[in-house]
Amino acid sequence: MSDQAIHFPFPKHYLRIAVGAVFFLPGLIFASWASRIATIQQTLNLSDASLGAILFSIPVGLILSLPVAGWLVSHIGSRKLVLAGLVMYALALIGLGASPNVPLLVACMVLYGFASNSVNIAVNTQAVAAEKLYGKPIMGSFHGLWSLAGFAGAGIGTIMIGQGVVPVQHFAVIALVVIIFLFVFQRYLLDDSAKTETGPAFVLPDRPLIKLGIIAFCSLICEGAMFDWSVIYFKKIINASGAWMGAGYTCFMCTMALGRFAADWFAARFGLKQTLQLSGLLTASGLLVAVIFPHLYTAMLGFLLVGFGVSSVVPMVYSVAGKSKTMSPGMALAAVSTIGFVGFLVGPPVIGFIAGAFSLRISFMLIAVMGLCVTGISSKVKL
Repeated sequence: MSDQAIHFPFPKHYLRIAVGAVFFLPGLIFASWASRIATIQQTLNLSDASLGAILFSIPVGLILSLPVAGWLVSHIGSRKLVLAGLVMYALALIGLGASPNVPLLVACMVLYGFASNSVNIAVNTQAVAAEKLYGKPIMGSFHGLWSLAGFAGAGIGTIMIGQGVVPVQHFAVIALVVIIFLFVFQRYLLDDSAKTETGPAFVLPDRPLIKLGIIAFCSLICEGAMFDWSVIYFKKIINASGAWMGAGYTCFMCTMALGRFAADWFAARFGLKQTLQLSGLLTASGLLVAVIFPHLYTAMLGFLLVGFGVSSVVPMVYSVAGKSKTMSPGMALAAVSTIGFVGFLVGPPVIGFIAGAFSLRISFMLIAVMGLCVTGISSKVKL
């Protein structure tokens, strides 16, 4: 889709606000579910091992959606997929809270994962169009809104738990909010249904897209490891206790959100290549600080740097992929997302394997290497 092909009947800031809203809403859904996992575990009397196995149902749904979502964006348009996907996502959330047994919970998790990635590809396709309309980098701010929604969802979850609200009631409120806001903002999304295409459901990406996918792969290994292992690192290596065990994760999440809003300005001023190169260096530097100086404040500083480092990589990579000359934005985003998502899946288990064979500090060195790979590969990609 060229710049000239974008015809938007409202002032362009309406599109930016609407796309920002449909980034915020799935972030709210994601954080709401994450805030009640422990409650659902207790309600269904699941062991940690059983919960871990059941949670793998969400990645299964994500994987199933990867080729389908790209095909749907190309054939029905991203606006329609945003609407259908967000409604499905909200209803799946209610299903997660209402599931009385494990089989139904697993089925809802697969649907939840499928809807999650369908929305991800659709909203990023809308974001690519908005960025073309503005003629400058704005992708980072959209992803920043997703991160802010995570804080909002976690806060609402804490209040709901404190008030003794059961998950299904909590999730029903969130779903109602999502559908109301979606109804308000949907008319201001770009209607790209007239630009649908015919073709196969899956097309092999070209070499530039594969390189972008590898950059996303390396960064998402880092991001996934931070989500799953930061608290454990602070507990076992830093010897933090009480609330301080979550200090590293909090530092990481704060700078990841802040970095996404700063990324647009930095990319506009210094270029996408320099942004990605610096991102990789910040990730590697932060992890090295945390590994070499395993003390509370130095580790917190290191995790702050890691948050800044990973914050801009996926938004910038998606921005470039959406401008592919060989594939439609939806198909290109699906291809890059597929490669990157593998890193998000395999990263945490690999960290655990290395930690078991050697030590957790050595396993965190691997994440530092992944940061350097982001810098190295970005230097060789034409952006």
